Amino acid sequence: MSGTFVGMPAFPRAAREAVRDTTLRGNLRHATHTIRDKRARAVAELDDWAALREAGKQIKDHTLRHLDRYLVQVEEAVTAAGGTVHWAADADEANEIVARLVEETGESEVVKVKSMATQEIALNEALQARGIHAYETDLAELIVQLGNDRPSHILVPAIHRNRGEIRDIFRSEMSGWGRPAPENLTDTPAELAEAARLHLREKFLRAKVGISGANFVVAETGTLVVVESEGNGRMCLTLPETLISVVGIEKIVPRWQDLEVFLQTLPRSSTAERMNPYTSMWTGTTDEDGPRTFHLVLLDNGRTDTLADEVGRQALRCIRCSACLNVCPVYERAGGHAYGSVYPGPIGAILSPQLRGTGSEIDASLPYASSLCGACYEVCPVAIDIPEVLVHLRERVVQGGPAVRGGNRVVLKPAKGHAAERAAMRAAQWAFTHPGALRTGQRLASRTRRLHPRTLPGPGRAWSGTRDLPAVPAEPFRDWWQRTHGGRDGAK
Repeated sequence: MSGTFVGMPAFPRAAREAVRDTTLRGNLRHATHTIRDKRARAVAELDDWAALREAGKQIKDHTLRHLDRYLVQVEEAVTAAGGTVHWAADADEANEIVARLVEETGESEVVKVKSMATQEIALNEALQARGIHAYETDLAELIVQLGNDRPSHILVPAIHRNRGEIRDIFRSEMSGWGRPAPENLTDTPAELAEAARLHLREKFLRAKVGISGANFVVAETGTLVVVESEGNGRMCLTLPETLISVVGIEKIVPRWQDLEVFLQTLPRSSTAERMNPYTSMWTGTTDEDGPRTFHLVLLDNGRTDTLADEVGRQALRCIRCSACLNVCPVYERAGGHAYGSVYPGPIGAILSPQLRGTGSEIDASLPYASSLCGACYEVCPVAIDIPEVLVHLRERVVQGGPAVRGGNRVVLKPAKGHAAERAAMRAAQWAFTHPGALRTGQRLASRTRRLHPRTLPGPGRAWSGTRDLPAVPAEPFRDWWQRTHGGRDGAK
């Protein structure tokens, strides 16, 4: 399992394979429709949902504008509470810090709370290379790990698996990771959950080191917050002697009071619950309760580069609710693996190309993994205008231009394979600035419409291969207006 999905093909090829898998499409259709319908009902219960959404947007934007100040405040507050703060510029640095901290404890096993940041940097693989075994404790993450699979959804990483597949994975793989699955295990949810509980309980009780992420970090107090639904997070955050939290720098909120907004919007947008079943908060260490040693690793890994983009930076508002995935017609049919990232769906299509750049084939294709229908923006609890960022990134892929990579201002070259698109856009620009030529071209297209092919030749096949060419009308609008209105503004 690789957090960065190195070597993935471009989205169109990966999606083409995915849509042929009828079992996958059935699993996704059932799961996403169920989640989004429940979410819609939960959100409808709040009369002030629009105000909460706007408040979340404003809090996040304010934090991002003053992130330098709040990062320093977090370090001071965590240190004053007995924790230690580490700064990681990229994935390699973060992995090295975590591996060294684990080795210093003398342990060779860790238990993990579900954490997309650690998946992003491929921490499990880095620890394995140092002889350290990392055990996922979230039920869906456990399924993914036992199946030597990759997560395909932000909220439900094993959404692409049905109950029968999960039963088979437990039966064949659990014994190699610890306590085996019970004999005669069926695919009923209660039995599958009990098998996972028994398997994980021995790891919770044995582990001396826990690794987590965080949904939020409160700058004024240095408090970290994890929200989850199973109780595994509570076990990982309280039982180990050492706790290491890897957190993206965008997860900061300024004040404790700000949690009021997000602890209303996040549960309803993700699990369609009025409040989260398990909300764990910790501030440094104490002698009487919880881990005796706490380390916070603040992760950049492309976030400050993203912050430098005035249009794209709104992706850093994301609170990882997954609402955009559940309404996206593209995700529903292609699934999460086609995105080649631990961040799938619409948010992944704008976040991954900014964190990783658009130099690879998969990242250059992600801004096109959308119909631009806008459903993702409508459900986003922090009002990220995902279609706006998608169009912005498409322009970057085709045209290149100035950007920030690795903290340095650079000029990106256009991605390969878009020469015909650039030529077409230059031709359109010329036509739109020469009204006479545009009028002549429209009339010619109308008079020859019966000769037009249904698909485009040459490079145009990439566009018309999945859609029909629009029919050309019998006459241009300008001619129709002149004929029916005589060129006057008002009708006769």
